[in-house]
Amino acid sequence: MSKEQNWLGLLQTDGITLSVPELLRYRQLTHLINLQPGKPHRAAMSGTYLSKHKGRGMEFDEARHYQPGDDIRAIDWRVTARTGKTHTKVYREERERPVFILCDLTGSMQFGTQLLLKSVQAAHVTSLIAWSAAQRGDKVGALLFSDTEHRECKPLSRQRAVLTICHELIRLQAHATRGNDQASAPASFLDACARARRLARPGSLVYVISDFTHMNDTARQHITHLARHSEVKALSITDPIEHALPQVSGTRQVSVTDGFIRQSWVLGDKQQQTQYRQQREQQIGNIEHQLQLAGVRLQHLSAAMPIDEQLKLQGNRTK
Repeated sequence: MSKEQNWLGLLQTDGITLSVPELLRYRQLTHLINLQPGKPHRAAMSGTYLSKHKGRGMEFDEARHYQPGDDIRAIDWRVTARTGKTHTKVYREERERPVFILCDLTGSMQFGTQLLLKSVQAAHVTSLIAWSAAQRGDKVGALLFSDTEHRECKPLSRQRAVLTICHELIRLQAHATRGNDQASAPASFLDACARARRLARPGSLVYVISDFTHMNDTARQHITHLARHSEVKALSITDPIEHALPQVSGTRQVSVTDGFIRQSWVLGDKQQQTQYRQQREQQIGNIEHQLQLAGVRLQHLSAAMPIDEQLKLQGNRTK
């Protein structure tokens, strides 16, 4: 049995469609992802995250010298008595940070050559993030979209919110694999970015999960606006063939199609392999540049390996 077959069995998937058991699996893997705040919160609501803004919260932060204007109720009498100088207690406010997920299931995501379709991997990542948010007690919402449909899942707390997202992922993926309208995909991606500006509350942690094939200046403007008021993380799902052509012995001519356009490639031709790799590197570089302008860092994930295996490897590299 091949490594890919073993992985498919472990993931409880055929790599093309989605099911409840394969998305429920990520409820046990929430430790693999860190949803801790990466920058100061901008939300005004109270909640369970420690803000980097200091104020009248519940979590003690430090004792410092009393300054004019400080609340006398916060004077730390023990430190004052010990040092002979008036000190006041400073607290950190607890604030809520909803998690919002933008998941791309358009035609370009309905592609895979080794293990999973990119859309299936995107759904797995969405499930992992959603279960992790629920486990932490965060509210979690999502905007799931294909070429022809958008499904809004309002931010809610507890397990029910995650199950709603999982069921919508399964339904949307089932419709998407029956056929897609790639001509409408760029508009669908742009519309999703615009909707996310309206749906994601200020101070949210926003994940954008896509291959970013349809990233353009207008979409970047929407993401830039999101990043001004929330922490935005971009996860790019790619397939190995989108980075380099397969290695073969000798040369071999193959016909490839995306369902609309048919091309002829020569595998094993070093010049064509180099040209293809350079073109792909340029496209990926352009996407990274667009997101960098928006103030968002891009993280790459492959559809050719289980997400938990990749996160373990990435975690080991950063230790």
